[in-house]
Amino acid sequence: MEDKVLKRYNRRKWETILAATFAYALYYVCRLSMGVLKQPLIDAGLLTATQLGVVGACLYWTYAVGKLVNGFLADGSNIRRFMATGITISVGMNLIMGILGVSAMNGTITNTVLFVLFCLFWAANGWAQSMGAPASIVALSRWLPLKTRGTFYGLFSASHNIGEGLSFVFVGSIVAAFGWMWGFFGAALAGVVGLVIVLLFFHNSPESKGLPPIEVLSGEMTQEEYDKVSGKLAQDAADAKKAARAETARMQKAVIKNPGVWILALASAFMYMSRYAINEWGTIFLQEAKGYSLAEAATIIGINPIFGIIGTVVSGWLSDVLFKGDRKYPAFVAGILEAVALALFLYGGPQRWVNILAMVLFGIAIGVLISFLGGLMAIDLVPRKASGAALGIVGIASYAAAGLQNIITGLLMDTNASAGSHDFTYVSIFWLGAAVISFLLPVFNWKRKQQVIQ
Repeated sequence: MEDKVLKRYNRRKWETILAATFAYALYYVCRLSMGVLKQPLIDAGLLTATQLGVVGACLYWTYAVGKLVNGFLADGSNIRRFMATGITISVGMNLIMGILGVSAMNGTITNTVLFVLFCLFWAANGWAQSMGAPASIVALSRWLPLKTRGTFYGLFSASHNIGEGLSFVFVGSIVAAFGWMWGFFGAALAGVVGLVIVLLFFHNSPESKGLPPIEVLSGEMTQEEYDKVSGKLAQDAADAKKAARAETARMQKAVIKNPGVWILALASAFMYMSRYAINEWGTIFLQEAKGYSLAEAATIIGINPIFGIIGTVVSGWLSDVLFKGDRKYPAFVAGILEAVALALFLYGGPQRWVNILAMVLFGIAIGVLISFLGGLMAIDLVPRKASGAALGIVGIASYAAAGLQNIITGLLMDTNASAGSHDFTYVSIFWLGAAVISFLLPVFNWKRKQQVIQ
């Protein structure tokens, strides 16, 4: 391979990886803005905890279905356009939510109408959000050789943590200073920055930039071998494209029948219950159960994703180098750490250092688990051409569970409320139980090998 070609490949590869990481982080801000706004909405008498749970569930359920559908679609799509479309819609939904907030505070619309509209537009935001991760993961598959996939997947997974941190610190500061509806406008601004990054630096594939396919660039195949297996020796371009689509569809169908992928999807579902319990309700928990102000609570919860960057970045590299691509042992240890950290957060005292320590440990653990249970372990089980499908299966289970958690938490809070405050006893048991189940399920996959599709 010519040095000039490799130099150009490395430049475009890094542009794509960094663009995926930071653009998806800004995607996250457009998704998690609601997590900071719950207590102000309740205090203003506009929505109850149960209603907020339903609103949050609307996003996660459309996100879940969208992640499955868009995971399959992304495998054969121009992922640059795909990702740009999603973030544009998400920016629009946040702007609309902010406008609705202003109208509600001015008495222009009733609380019931606000609730219904919030459900509709937040559900639309969920679908738009589901276009980000599949595009990013497919980009990694198209641009990275197999031997470094874990390292770079870990780097990309830091985007979740960066986005969560920005959501709590940036959006929390805006809400504390200007009012809850302004949190949506701030999130929309972050999304616009993400869109610019996608348009300038996120590339569809090596071939789209005039380079050979990654299999050839990495030395995994010769150009002749790649042409043979990819169907490019068909009689014309139309036949080649049809053959490639048929091959992708065949592999995707085989992935749907892979029990290992579904076990990981279920494990990720329980992990997402505990993860989004903290992201969506952790701020209000600290305010009501431990007496923190909104700004203090948001800052402490914001620590968790910041330290999650350590977990995501280190985990991929560690599993590639030390464990030779075997993720099961670090994933199991991270699952135990998550449960311990969550127990400390829920049952530890109100002291600031206790809650900060809990969020540091929780962030590191979740960072590892997002990378492993949330995608990498499933992708390791399937062929490259079906990576989007595997991610879609894990995604629909994860976010369906996140939405269910939102409703259950809201109902438990309202059922056990008195004198304007909530009892978190049963909520805490629910959150911790989900964390424990999530690290036990992957044990059933410990002897499973990568799927070979004939």
